[in-house]
Order: sequence, then structure tokens, then C-alpha cells
Amino acid sequence: MAGQKHDLDDKDMDTSSVSPVMSMFEAFRNELDEHQDRRERIIKTSRDITALSKKIIFSLQRVRHLQQPIPSPIAKEINTRYDSITELFTNIAPDLQGINSWRYQKQISGGCQEYVEAISFQHYLETQRLIKHGEAQALIPGGVELTADDYVLGLFDLTGELMRFGITNIATHGVLPRGAATAEGTQGRDILMDLRSIRTSFESLDTSSGLNGWSYLKKDIEKKTDVMRQSVGKVEQAAYGMIIRGRERPKGWVPDLSEGQERGREPVESY
Repeated sequence: MAGQKHDLDDKDMDTSSVSPVMSMFEAFRNELDEHQDRRERIIKTSRDITALSKKIIFSLQRVRHLQQPIPSPIAKEINTRYDSITELFTNIAPDLQGINSWRYQKQISGGCQEYVEAISFQHYLETQRLIKHGEAQALIPGGVELTADDYVLGLFDLTGELMRFGITNIATHGVLPRGAATAEGTQGRDILMDLRSIRTSFESLDTSSGLNGWSYLKKDIEKKTDVMRQSVGKVEQAAYGMIIRGRERPKGWVPDLSEGQERGREPVESY
């Protein structure tokens, strides 16, 4: 006897066995949607912080002296951008609390590194010393955590800005930027001395297992170390040319630093 065919519709189905499974997958779907929305918000915020930080750095490159307050027109300009960055960090902070601070660390990392580069550059111009991790963390609002990795990588990028600042001063004033004289009357340190000291410190940095024992800092450090060495080398080359043949250079002379790039080296960021 042929069996009867029944149409299966919602009324005929036993929903008691399906509902728990459907509810579970609906919860998964909602969680994944929230994750994707949160991730996109963080990526956009990181890009906005990066763009504003770069504008701050460009403004600071107009400073011409070390260990002096930032000129008021430049200070007013960068403070407006700092306010915008503060708002961005504050708005994104709820998405970076608890375990999410590590879950989305890669997405916010670029903005944090660029921000460290900006605040460390200003800190160096005003004090002629590197900003400490705790000082940098205090300048990030909203409780967003600054990892040791992002702090160190931001300082690596700082060397490129110091190179640009030093060479610009050599071209416009014919001297290396130098700090104020000490209380004993001896000359202050010049920027090349500081760059060499930074290079020595970074070259002695052990990143074989990451700064925190688990991070993958080594790969980024290897690339940035090469760029950092090029930056220091360019300032050395410009200083040697200024000292040896400085009197023969016309006003506004800019050193030719293309030799290293012709040998296949990567160009230094921001120069």
C-alpha cells in the first residue's frame, strides 16, 4: 500500500526539539555580528588616530630648537588634533576592555604606534629625552592599554623623525640641533649623539621571545632596526659633509642621501 505524502509546514513540525538549537545558532550569529561591527569600528578609529598623529608630527617638524617650549602657533595647531585623538580613544575604549584589549590589539596597534611616535617626538623636542612607557600610557585616555610592543615600535619610528629634524636643521642653519648648555658650562648633546645612543640601545634589545614572553615582536623589530640604522647613518653622512666641506656649500643646501637607496635599501618613512 502506497504511503501518503504529507506536506511539512511549520504547524506540523515539533518545535520543541528545534528551538534550543535555533536559539543557540542565533546567539552565535549575533555574537559574530557584534564581533565584526566592533572590529570595523576599532580599525576605523585606529586609522583616524594614525592620520591625526601624522599631522601632529608634520607640524612638529616646523620646530627649530631643542629644550624649548613648542611655539604657540604650532602648539595651538597640534592641541586641536590631540583633542580629536582623545575623543577617538575615549569613544573606542568600551570596545577594548577586558579580554577584548588583547582580542583586538592588532586592530588598534597601528594607531597606538603612530600616537607614541607623535607624543615621543614632542617630548624629545621639549626635554631632549625619550618618553617613558608609563608617561606615554598616561597620555592615552579611556583606559586603552599601551602594550610594551607598541611602545617600543613607536620609538623605533621616532628615529626617522629625528633624522628628518636633524637634516632639515643642517640644511637651513648649517648646524646639528643641540640642547642647552649644562650648569657646568659644557655644550649640550646634539641630536646625532642621541641617535647613536638610541641605536646602541635598540641593537642590544633581546626580542628572541618577545618583550612579554609571548609576543611576535622579533619580525617587526628586524625590519625596523634596518630602517633605524639607515636613519642614523643619514644624519652621520650629513654631519660629515657639513664639517668637512661645509664652507663650500651654498645656502639652502640639502645633502644627497640617495646613495643608500640606490643599493636597494628601503626608503625611510617620512623622508
